Amino acid sequence: MYDILIIGAGPAGMTAGIYGIRGGKSVVMLEAVTYGGQTINTPEIENYPAIKTISGMEFAENLYKQVSELGGEIKYEKANKIEKLENGFKVSTEEGKSYEARSVIIATGAKNRPLGVAQEDRYRGAGISYCATCDGAFFRNKKVAVVGGGNTALEDGEVLSDLCEKVYIVHRRDEFRGDAANLARLKEKSNVEFVLNSTVEGLIGDAAIRSMTVKNKIDGSTRNLEVDGIFVAIGQMPDNKDFSDMVELDGPGYVSGQEDCKTNTDGIFVAGDCRTKKVRQIATAVGDGAVAGLAAVEYVNSLK
Repeated sequence: MYDILIIGAGPAGMTAGIYGIRGGKSVVMLEAVTYGGQTINTPEIENYPAIKTISGMEFAENLYKQVSELGGEIKYEKANKIEKLENGFKVSTEEGKSYEARSVIIATGAKNRPLGVAQEDRYRGAGISYCATCDGAFFRNKKVAVVGGGNTALEDGEVLSDLCEKVYIVHRRDEFRGDAANLARLKEKSNVEFVLNSTVEGLIGDAAIRSMTVKNKIDGSTRNLEVDGIFVAIGQMPDNKDFSDMVELDGPGYVSGQEDCKTNTDGIFVAGDCRTKKVRQIATAVGDGAVAGLAAVEYVNSLK
């Protein structure tokens, strides 16, 4: 039986692991995809204290090395159930395995929110992407669109502007939620066009995307944008439904938890983008990880 089992190995999960191990506890992390979470898709991080600039991949690798050197375990399995035991918890995975621990930290992060338009699934991987740093090179010298208004959308637009002939930034409002510095850099790009107060209404193509229809929310007019690729950056959504019988979720599905990272179940904590919170940044995820890790250590100590 482990002292602390962490579901997720993003910045929050790995930070929790570091604090748990340094607290003298045995720690295991279950990660469904790869360590680093959404961070690995960020080309540059420029708002993390004391680090002027660093790539998301390098940031994730540094965290992973720190966890590994301390002796932390990461198993690449997707947790899908938490059960209460007399002396702790059992966490089962889709791979058919199970692990026991005295405490659990849920740090599942969040996944990309889809556009929600007809034929989106059909063109997923055939023109529709959710990661500019992953797929941008496939659209070199082509026309693309980025849908969204936050930092991810602005960062994607900047990456693509250096690769593509034309980049449309489609946003449903006339103001952006992203950082002013990111927006200012993007506005300097001659091949970037902002399509504001507009939503995606339809996708057109054959074997791959050929164009998209956008509708102006102000005057109701529609416009057809000829694009070879569409990068969706309209936010994220949590994936916590498998644990809803053990922890309370809010309306959108985030784990209910305050700044102490405690849930309604003693011994289960939550950290990072998967919990109810206003600001979801790497800095806040790491902060959550430290709080949850220390809280789990304190909880395990209280059982003795």
